[in-house]
Amino acid sequence: MSTQALLTEIEAFLTDTDMPTSTFGRRAVNDWKFVRDLRDGKRRVWPETAEKVRKFMADVRPAPAKAAA
Repeated sequence: MSTQALLTEIEAFLTDTDMPTSTFGRRAVNDWKFVRDLRDGKRRVWPETAEKVRKFMADVRPAPAKAAA
């Protein structure tokens, strides 16, 4: 998984939740500059960090429940 793919997921999350980038970074990985650095290409994302970010997004915005058949 590329950094760009993760950034695309983060951007969609930020749009859906109206969460500021600094708040996202602080809450997801304890670094308010996280999203800014990703956007600027100044950060490499390790698989463990990507997993942590995705878990944070899933916890804040759970997947919608499937409709009953």
